[in-house]
Amino acid sequence: MSTGAARAPVKDAKNRPITAGGFVDGAPVVFVDATHPSGLDKFHHKMGAPEKNVILETPGSGVALLDYDNDGWLDIYLLNGSTFSALDGKEPSPRAMLLHNNHDGTFSDVTEKAGVANQRWGFGVAVGDYDNDGWPDIYVSNFGKNRLYHNNHDGTFTDVAEKAGVTVGGWSTGATWGDYDHDGRLDLFVPGYVKFDVNHQPIAGQNGVPPGFCKYRGEDVMCGPRGLPGEPDHLFHNNGDGTFTDVSVKAGVSDPKGYYGFASVFVDVDDDGWVDLAVANDSVPKFLYRNKHDGSFEDISYLSGFALNDDGREQAAMGLAVGDYNHSGRASFYVTNFSDDYNTLYRNDGEGNFSDVTIRSGLANPKYPFLSWGTAFLDYDNDGWLDVFSANGHVYPGVDQHDWGTTWAERPLLFRNLDGNKFVEVPAATGSGLALVLSARGAAFGDLFNDGRIDVVLNNIDSVPTLLRNVVANSNHWVAFKLVGGLKSPRDAIGAKMFVTAAGLRQRADVFSGGSYASSSDQRLHFGLGTADKVDRIEIVWPSGSKETIQVPSVDKIYTVEEGRGIVQP
Repeated sequence: MSTGAARAPVKDAKNRPITAGGFVDGAPVVFVDATHPSGLDKFHHKMGAPEKNVILETPGSGVALLDYDNDGWLDIYLLNGSTFSALDGKEPSPRAMLLHNNHDGTFSDVTEKAGVANQRWGFGVAVGDYDNDGWPDIYVSNFGKNRLYHNNHDGTFTDVAEKAGVTVGGWSTGATWGDYDHDGRLDLFVPGYVKFDVNHQPIAGQNGVPPGFCKYRGEDVMCGPRGLPGEPDHLFHNNGDGTFTDVSVKAGVSDPKGYYGFASVFVDVDDDGWVDLAVANDSVPKFLYRNKHDGSFEDISYLSGFALNDDGREQAAMGLAVGDYNHSGRASFYVTNFSDDYNTLYRNDGEGNFSDVTIRSGLANPKYPFLSWGTAFLDYDNDGWLDVFSANGHVYPGVDQHDWGTTWAERPLLFRNLDGNKFVEVPAATGSGLALVLSARGAAFGDLFNDGRIDVVLNNIDSVPTLLRNVVANSNHWVAFKLVGGLKSPRDAIGAKMFVTAAGLRQRADVFSGGSYASSSDQRLHFGLGTADKVDRIEIVWPSGSKETIQVPSVDKIYTVEEGRGIVQP
């Protein structure tokens, strides 16, 4: 997985690796650990054995934030892994958990009633209303058959994956929903990772793998993904009758080389009104596909500058964030990578061209010791500039036995956006959420408490999850929107773009599904406004192509906007 060169250890003043130290007494507190008060610690993730001898046991699982019961409050769906004993039927399979938001800071386990326990080896989750009935559905990517949980509108779900034709099989990861052909219905893209045979596991010295073949810094580790065969990717066209057709090859996104896909997202990067497709691949070049408007895509991965970093080097990409961090009006990417390497900020220069601006932005050096997964652009302090968060944790438990400056469990990273060009690390205040040392993987982002602040839920491998509640105290204003598509758009408005202008700043946000690492975040669009107490202009480009301008009577509220009807609530 590692694509960067080994680096000298970075230690803090107490001689701790910076990944598990560097805490700052008296620093402002951004997040507090609300895991226990909220009731999230009733869930416990499990994935294989603690030793992590094979690659199937290491990536961890995703998490989704969705309002499954349409009560206006985000609920939480935590995916679980499995074990080889469970696959053999020798022990119960770990269960996913759906947690209902009680509107009082706590969450209740409703998994059994909802019927979404999965009980397969789970990796990714993507939320989308594929049948346009106004209720979010859940796609789960597994090792083995995938699930499509249809929302029954009564607090329950039915797995319709077999009937719909989207079970896939093999090893699937971070899927994404998007209407790539402008028919008003959400289609589904599912990346594949590694071809893994439970009966012939890739272990050095066994099953055709040479002894000593799998090493990290000279030490024996689990094998892969390099050297292992990869799974193809799948694009499923929504037929509008509850079924899907696999159009991967015809559309040109099947990945015949078998690259190792981890995260994906449909988003319009060239602003031609059609969603394009980005895929974060592990240890190989990344994919960027431009929508050709005819049901197919053009591979512009290298031409766009997205496939490699500024050194012309492939990276071990794990997670994928989307956002207009520099107020250019264009969607840029932030990609998380392995330790001994930097997470990559790809600035969208227009017309499908991207530049790696990581080093000049100040994002490179602090990250090198960390191994990063789930990620997002989020305006944590509502100042009108998108900041960057990454969840971190290593894949080799053995790193704790060496003085390499990295650790199995690692603290999260948050970088504050100063001006659209420079970022600075937000200090991890001692005892705060940023000082938690975690084996984090999936990360989802959203306003869980409807208080205008973006919170974070982390799914930690072999552990309880973490709820980072945003407690930033300032007088900055904000406004948020739930978009509802009309007859020619997906009902949940995935693919919509919104532009909000206030106090001279014009911000962009996109409604998308997936991204991060194998996770799905709040699809409501949130805008920090800084000191501005009014919004000057709001423009919406709906997935259908229609454009709409609206006004809001006040700020610090969440509005529901329906295509062609304007604000319908409150």
